[in-house]
Amino acid sequence: MKKHLAIFKNQGGELILSGQKTVESRFSQAKIAPYGVISSGDLVYIKPSGGEIVGQFRVKKTIFFEGLTPLDVREIRVKYEKDIAMDDDYWQKKENSRVASLIFIGESSRFLTAPVKIPKKDLRGWVVLD
Repeated sequence: MKKHLAIFKNQGGELILSGQKTVESRFSQAKIAPYGVISSGDLVYIKPSGGEIVGQFRVKKTIFFEGLTPLDVREIRVKYEKDIAMDDDYWQKKENSRVASLIFIGESSRFLTAPVKIPKKDLRGWVVLD
C-alpha cells in the first residue's frame, strides 16, 4: 500500500468527503502521477490548494487511459460525469488530454486536525509519498 497526497482546487476534496464525488479524475498531456503509480488499497490524503490536509480516502479501483482523443474524453465524460461531479468548464479544459487516471473512491474520512504536515512548495497536483 502506498500513500499519496492529492491537491484539490475549488471544492473537489469537499465533494469527496461529502460523498458527492465517487471518482477522482486526473487528465494530462503526459504520464504523470497518479498515472500508473496508484492502485487499489492505496491511501490518499486530501489537501486543498494552499491549505492543510483535511481528510483521506482509500482507493477502491483505478482505470488508466493513454492515447486519448477529444472523442475519447467526451466518452469518459458521458460514462462517468455523475461520479466525477465536475462542471462544463472542467471538461472543456480536459478535452485535449492524452492521458487520464480514474480513481474510484472507497471509504473516506475527514480530519479535525491534520494528522501529518507535508511540506510542499511546488506546483505538482499529486505526490507519491512512499
